[in-house]
Amino acid sequence: MRIATWNVNSITARLPRLLAWLESTGTDVLCLQEAKVAEEQFPFDQLREAGYEAAVHATGRWNGVAVISRVGLEDVVKGLPGDPGYDGAPEPRAISATCGPARVWSVYVPNGREVDHPHYAYKLQWFEALKAAVAGDAAGSRPFAVLGDYNVAPTDDDVYDVAAFEGLTHVTPAERAALAALREAGLSDVVPRPLKYDHPFTYWDYRQLGFPKNRGMRIDLVYGNESFAKAVTDAYVDREERKGKGASDHAPVVVDLDV
Repeated sequence: MRIATWNVNSITARLPRLLAWLESTGTDVLCLQEAKVAEEQFPFDQLREAGYEAAVHATGRWNGVAVISRVGLEDVVKGLPGDPGYDGAPEPRAISATCGPARVWSVYVPNGREVDHPHYAYKLQWFEALKAAVAGDAAGSRPFAVLGDYNVAPTDDDVYDVAAFEGLTHVTPAERAALAALREAGLSDVVPRPLKYDHPFTYWDYRQLGFPKNRGMRIDLVYGNESFAKAVTDAYVDREERKGKGASDHAPVVVDLDV
């Protein structure tokens, strides 16, 4: 079974690439982030023609998550139970579903913006709600994983130059502590192998030749429970999909399971 996560940065802009990628890789389940469309605008028909069902939690221009599967799609939960919301309202940042033998969450963790910004406090509160929401499945015997854009680099090795991020979000002790707390709920970091260079970065800024210079970050993560982690036979960052015109600024992370 092949499961992947990909922040596509607009499914409308990336749809031809997405469909071609699904066909060429034989991915069974894709956790998708930043759909950036309302649910009624999601390309259900095109995906159905390609053999995939989709469960979507999206409301418009920003955010939006989905689980796309060709091995079943059941017990869908939209939104994060206990979501603290931002500016008085929950955002479409989480969706979960059972796909064949595994259960997955697709998450798009708040960015945080700046350390002294209200969005940063919201990010930490959102992590607390996520931990509470996944604790039961994390401790269960069924393969389970939380995949997505976490907007946190777990270690200094997960950014191209930690000095360049001094005082910025994505690398602060509080954000990394939130990741550690999630692991303590019974999840482990399934670290993918890079297809090039030494570090499996998953995101490169569009600006200042970030991708050609490999000024990247590993912020798209796969956190799996014991059953999931034991079933992993391979995991890699599909860096090739970050290349070329019309690419997302994130690359897919692909995990193969023997389940």
